[in-house]
Amino acid sequence: MGREVWITGYGLLSPLGDTPAQWWDALAAPERWRGKLDAETYAPFPIHPVRDYPLERQVPKPGDQRAMGPLMQYGAYAAGLALDMAGIKGNQELLQQTHLVAASPGGERDWDLDRQILAKLDEVNDRGAFLNQQLSDGLRPTLFLSQLPNLFAGNISIIHGVAGSSRTFMGEEAAGVDAVRVALRRCAAGQGDIFLVGAAYSAMRPDLHQQYHAGGIMLTDSWQPLWHRPEAGLVLGSSGAFVVIEARERAEQRGAKPRARLVAIESDRTARKPGAAAKIAEAELARLTPHIKPGALAVLSGASGRGSITAEEREFLAGVAGDMGLPVRGTAAALGHAMESAFLQNLVLAVAALELGRLFPPLDPSEPLEAEFTGRLGQVLVTSWGHLKGEGMGLVEAIDG
Repeated sequence: MGREVWITGYGLLSPLGDTPAQWWDALAAPERWRGKLDAETYAPFPIHPVRDYPLERQVPKPGDQRAMGPLMQYGAYAAGLALDMAGIKGNQELLQQTHLVAASPGGERDWDLDRQILAKLDEVNDRGAFLNQQLSDGLRPTLFLSQLPNLFAGNISIIHGVAGSSRTFMGEEAAGVDAVRVALRRCAAGQGDIFLVGAAYSAMRPDLHQQYHAGGIMLTDSWQPLWHRPEAGLVLGSSGAFVVIEARERAEQRGAKPRARLVAIESDRTARKPGAAAKIAEAELARLTPHIKPGALAVLSGASGRGSITAEEREFLAGVAGDMGLPVRGTAAALGHAMESAFLQNLVLAVAALELGRLFPPLDPSEPLEAEFTGRLGQVLVTSWGHLKGEGMGLVEAIDG
C-alpha cells in the first residue's frame, strides 16, 4: 500500500476516564464500569456520560471553553492528549505540517439559551426582532447545524495550532471509519507525513435521544447486556478520540516513539438486508487476512447494541472467533455507543492494549468468544457495524509484532 504508517500518539476522553490506567481499572471489573452508567438524568434513556475532567489542561483559555459545547470540548481535549503524546503539541514547525481529518455529528443546541428565549417570547411585542437579537447575542458557533463538522475541525485547528490541510466527515459510524481510512491512505501514499485523526460524540443531547427513540432503537429503562438486547437496544456514550498517524520515516527522523503500526482500514456499506452486513464483513476480513498473524490477535467490536444487527455481528464474530480462536470484546457494554467516535474509541483502546501487551477481561458472559487472553497481544482487529449502515474493519499491530 506504500509507506509504513505508525500511530505515535493517542487520546481518549471516555466515560471511564482519560488515561489507559483509568480505562483498564474500570474495564477490569463489571461493577466499576456499570457504576459509570447514568440511568436518571435522561430517563427513560440510560447513557454513559463523560464526567468531570480537567478541560483547562488542553483548552486553557476560558473564552475558548465557553465558546464550545460538550462535543467540541471532548474533541479538543482528546486531540490535545494525542498531540501531547506524539510530541507535537506546541511545536509550531511540526504543527504546520500536521493535517487534520475529523468526524463529527450535526448541530449541538444550547438548551439553556433555548429555554430563555422560549420563556420570553410571550412577553415581547415583536417576536421576530427579539428572536434575531437573542440569536445574534447568544448563539454559539456550535449551533450552525449542518456546519458543525467543519467548525469542530476548525476549533481544534485554532486551539492547537494544527495548520495543515483539513478534511471533515459526517455520517454516524461510517464517518469515523472513513476518517481513519482516508488519513491512512493519504499518509501511505506520501500525500502528507503527519495526520491528526479523530472524532467526538456527546450522549447528553435530548434531541438525539428523541430522534433515535422515534426510530425505535433506543434502550429504555433498565440496562441490559450488549449482545442480546432487543431491537431498541442502543445505549449512547460520550467520547472524544484522536490518534496521530505518521509515516515511519518521518517519525524516525524526529525521534518519535511508535505506539503501534496501522496496517489497514476497510470500509463499505450495504442496504442491510438480512445477512448482507456479514457478507461485507467477510470480504473485508478476507482482504485483511494476509496481514494477520495467528496466535496473538484479539477483536474489539464496535457492536452498537441494536438488536438485529448486533445479533448478526455476534454470529459472524462467533464463527470467526471459533475458527481462529480469537477473544472478542464488545466495548459498548462498558462505554456506550459513541456513533462517529465509536471506531476511533476502539482504535485507541486497541493501541493501548498493544502497548500493554494484554487484553482486558470479557465484559459480558455472552461475548462471541469469552476466552481470556493469556499470551502477549500482537495484533487487534477493530470492527464497526453501524446501527443503520456502514461496515468497517481495521488492523493494528505492535511494532515488534
